[in-house]
Amino acid sequence: MSITKQPFGNFENMPVTAYTISNESGMQVTVINYGATITRIVTRDSAGIPGNVILGFDSLEGYVQNGHQYHGCAVGRYANRIAHAAFILDGTTYQLKSNHANFCLHGGIKGFDKAWWNIEEQDDCSLKLTYQSKDGEEGFPGNVQIELIYKLGADNELIMDYTATTDKPTPVNLTNHCYFNLAAGKESTILNHELTIYANLYTEADEHLVPTGQLVLLENTPMDFSHAKTVGKDIKLAGGYDHNMILNSNQEKAAELFDPASGRFMEMFTTEPAVQFYSGNALHFDNDRNNVKSSFIQYAGLCLEAQHNPNSPNEPSFPNTILRPGEAYRQTTSYKFSVR
Repeated sequence: MSITKQPFGNFENMPVTAYTISNESGMQVTVINYGATITRIVTRDSAGIPGNVILGFDSLEGYVQNGHQYHGCAVGRYANRIAHAAFILDGTTYQLKSNHANFCLHGGIKGFDKAWWNIEEQDDCSLKLTYQSKDGEEGFPGNVQIELIYKLGADNELIMDYTATTDKPTPVNLTNHCYFNLAAGKESTILNHELTIYANLYTEADEHLVPTGQLVLLENTPMDFSHAKTVGKDIKLAGGYDHNMILNSNQEKAAELFDPASGRFMEMFTTEPAVQFYSGNALHFDNDRNNVKSSFIQYAGLCLEAQHNPNSPNEPSFPNTILRPGEAYRQTTSYKFSVR
């Protein structure tokens, strides 16, 4: 196991560095300071040929210009949506920055994905990233200290350990937003990928994808991935996927993804109660913006975002997302790669 690093530009007068963790089997994971972003995950296909299995950019400018798509980044202080960009906590109303329709998405206008993180190399060839989210940032209360560990196992498992503490009660819901395409160039979309999500329920949502508070059975709906099926099979019936799946409580594994074109197989594990499955419905919008190099087509990649339910601060029946002083937020999520 080893770590190498190289310059990757500057952000707000701070140097951005790309750190690459490599293991003996040839898997590589590259992470940058900007947004604690994963820029590359290189794994071998069934023929032994290495390829990058996430969507990314060759320069920092690509990530900054395409920030609205959240490529590979850490998301917070609250992943997904908070309705009306507001919530009431302990009798006080907090107004957040609204950055999408009439809600706060992925932490607001400048969430954790657009912040500079400190990175330290650890003795076990992991990377420790830290960031302090200040009281009032994007409207959220409390100074929150976040620590994120990226570790690459010898068995080709990328492990992400999150820890957060606060000095005031505040909602915390963290995730990663990698867009996976296991074909690594052999297929332009993920429509032929076979996906399994170990869930029987999802959160019903309105036209803005904000939960109504109701949980709905997935069985016999286009959103049902409880048994493996291709992403493209029912995608038109679903109107594209951007759904919060409630994971089965007795299931350690959250999801499986297989690409027949390359033979790559990915397993997802998480301590979180839900996974947002997003099929990259709006990725093609980048092609109309600033002529950005390496823009992607619709459905070029998919996200499997470990999380608590969207809008939980406004839904008392949902699992709690309020972190209080003296407590610690903890999450472990991993993606394990192999071939079939």
